[in-house]
Amino acid sequence: MNQQTQTSKVHSFTLSKNDGIGIITLDVPGERMNTLRASFAEEIRALLAELKADDEIQGLVLCSGKPDSFVAGADINMLAACTTAAEATALARAGQQIFAELEALELPLIAAIHGPCLGGGLELALACHGRVCSYADITRLGLPEVQLGLLPGSGGTQRLPRLVGLTPALEMMLTGKQLSARAAYKAGLVDDMVPEAILLDTAIRLARQGKPVHKRRFGLKRLLLEANPLGRKLVFNKALGRLRDKTRGQYPAPEKLLEVVRTGLEQGMSSGLAAESAAFGALVMSSQSVALRHLFFATTEMKKAHTFAGADPLPLQRIGVLGGGLMGGGIAYVTATRAGLPVRIKDIDYKGINQAMATAYGLLIPKVRNKKLSQSRMMLQLGRMTGGIDFKGFDRVDMVVEAVFEDLAVKQHMVAEIEAQCPAHTIFASNTSSLPINQIAARARRPEQVIGLHYFSPVDKMPLAEVIPHAGTSAETVATALKLAREQGKTPIVVGDKAGFYVNRILAPYLNEAARLLLEGEPIEAIDSALVDYGFPLGPISLLDEVGIDIAVKIAPVLTQELGERFQAPEVFAALLDDKRYGKKNGRGFYRFDGQQKTRPVDKTVYRLLGVKPAARLPAREIAERCVLQMLNEAVLALEEGVIGSARDGDIGAIFGIGFPPFLGGPFHHIQQQGIGSLVEKMQEFSRKYGERFAPCEPLQCRAKEGRGFY
Repeated sequence: MNQQTQTSKVHSFTLSKNDGIGIITLDVPGERMNTLRASFAEEIRALLAELKADDEIQGLVLCSGKPDSFVAGADINMLAACTTAAEATALARAGQQIFAELEALELPLIAAIHGPCLGGGLELALACHGRVCSYADITRLGLPEVQLGLLPGSGGTQRLPRLVGLTPALEMMLTGKQLSARAAYKAGLVDDMVPEAILLDTAIRLARQGKPVHKRRFGLKRLLLEANPLGRKLVFNKALGRLRDKTRGQYPAPEKLLEVVRTGLEQGMSSGLAAESAAFGALVMSSQSVALRHLFFATTEMKKAHTFAGADPLPLQRIGVLGGGLMGGGIAYVTATRAGLPVRIKDIDYKGINQAMATAYGLLIPKVRNKKLSQSRMMLQLGRMTGGIDFKGFDRVDMVVEAVFEDLAVKQHMVAEIEAQCPAHTIFASNTSSLPINQIAARARRPEQVIGLHYFSPVDKMPLAEVIPHAGTSAETVATALKLAREQGKTPIVVGDKAGFYVNRILAPYLNEAARLLLEGEPIEAIDSALVDYGFPLGPISLLDEVGIDIAVKIAPVLTQELGERFQAPEVFAALLDDKRYGKKNGRGFYRFDGQQKTRPVDKTVYRLLGVKPAARLPAREIAERCVLQMLNEAVLALEEGVIGSARDGDIGAIFGIGFPPFLGGPFHHIQQQGIGSLVEKMQEFSRKYGERFAPCEPLQCRAKEGRGFY
C-alpha cells in the first residue's frame, strides 16, 4: 500500500488519499472514544464539497482514528439540551439529512469498523455503501437506543430492515442486542470480516471495486414471509404481543419502534424517516427516557472512579473463595471467567467443590453449544478454578471471599484461619447479607483488611455488588474490593456498615408488606402481578421463593433489633418455615416447583396453612404502592444516615440489586420526578388508612417543606 498523504483537516475529520481512494478518519480530540455530535454536519459537508472538487478520488473509506473503537454512539448530552419534542425531532432530522447526503454520494463509501460500532455509529455505517469489520473480540455492532427509552433517530429504523431483513432487524433494535463480527457477517450487516491488521487494506480494495451488491443471507421461507403485506403483518403482530407481555406497557419506545419500521416498509423510506424523527422527538421528552438516561449517566460516572479516598487498589493475581455452594460457586465463576483470575476454592468436603465446578460447567456449556465460546476457551476458563478441603494454595492469594454459613462465630473463625494461612497483605471479604462487618472483624489481627463484599443471587446474572467497609477498614482495602468487583463484571456501590446494608434494608419492608397483603386475603398471583405491572421483573412473593424464605426469616430479626419495630416480619414466615417451605432451593414455597410448566402455579395449600381465604379486594395500583412506598421511605433514611454516599448510589443499588423499575430511574429519581410533596401526602394518607409504618420519615418531610431535591 502506498504512503498516505494528508490533504486537509476539518476539526474531527481528516482526509487523506491513497492511490485515488480518499480515507476519511474520524478522531474526536480529547476523547477516548468517538461519539457523534450535531456540529459534525457542517464538518462533513465541508469534506463532501472538497471531495466533489477532486477528480482524482475514485472511492472513499471511513475509519476511526481511535485504537479500540469505531463510533460508540451519539453524544447523549445533546438530548439533555432539548427542551421540547420539536427540538429533539429537529436534531434527528439533521442526522437523517447528513447521512442521506453520504448515501447519495456517487463515489463508493466503505466503513472500516474496529471496536464498538453502536447507535449513531452503526447508523453512520449503514449510510455507507459497504462495511467491513475486524473480527476482534471488541468489535460489536448494534442499535441499543431502546435501552435509553429511545429508537434510532438517524435512519437506522429504515436502513437496517432493508439490509438484513425485518425479523433480525427487529430483534436487534427491540433488544439492543450487539452482534459480534461473525454474527454481523452472517446476518449480512457487513460485507467482510478480516484481521485488524488488514482492515484498512480490505476496505480500500472494496472501495476500488465500486458499490457492493448486498445479498440477503437468509432462507427463502423468511424472505417470502417478509416480502408480502400479510407476512409482515404476522411478524409485527407477533413482535407486539411479545413486547406487551414483557413490558406491561411501561416502555413506550419498543412499540413506537415497531410503528416506525412498519410505516417505512408500507409507505416508503421518506415516510419512514419522517415517522422516525417524530417518534424520536417524542421519546426524548418521555419520563421513561429521562429516567433511563439518568441511569446511564450515573453508571458511567461511577465507572470512572479507579481509586477510593485517594487510595489505589492493590494488585490482584490470585483469589481464594471459602465455601463451594451456590454463592461460593457463583463468585468463583465470575472471578475465573470475567476477571480472568485463578481461583482456589475451599470447602469442608468435596461435595461443595464439585458443586462449584458443576455450576461453572453448566453456565459455560450452553455458550459452547451456541458457538459463543470455543471448547478450548471453556477449558481454559474452567482450568482457572481449582479446589480442595484444606488451605493448599491459599499461601499465594491476594484476597479471600468468604461465602460460608451465616453465623458470626463461624465467620470470625474464618478470619483467624485466613490470617494464619495467607500472606500478610491478603484481604478478607465477607459475603454476609446481614451480619455487621465490624463484628466479623472484631477479633482480627489486621481489621483494616476486613471488608464486606455482598453479592446477589444468582451471582452470574445479578449486576450489583455492595462493598461494605467497617470503621477500621483501610481505603486501600476498599479500593481493592471495588477493583475485584468491577473486574468480575459487577457494578459496585460502597455502603455503610449498618443492619441490612442498603439493598436488604430497603427490600425488607417491601417484602413484609407483601406478606401482610397475603394475610389480608389478597391472592398471591394478584400481589405479584401488581408489582410486575408496576415495573419490577418479578413480584415480591416470587422473589421470596427465589432468594429463600429462610434467608428472609434470618435477616428480619437483625433488622428489627437494629432499626426498629417497622421491620417486624409478619408471622407468615414462621409458619412457612415450620412447614419446611424454603422456596426454590428445596422445591417448596408459595409456588409449585414439581412440574415443567413455563409459568409456575401457586401452591394453594399455602392458603390453608396460613388460614387465609384468598379473594381479590384491592386495586393493583394500591397493592403496588403499599409495597413500594415503604421502600422509598427507607431509601431516604439510608441516605440521611450515610448508609449510601449519594442518591446516585441509591438509585443504582435499587435497580441493579432488586430490579427496581429502570424506567423510574431508581427510588430517588422517582421521588423527585413525582414530587416530594406529593409522596409525603400519599404516605400520610396510607398512614391514616393502614398504620404508622407508612408515616413519612422526618428527612422526607423536611425536604418537602424546604423544596430540596436529591439531584
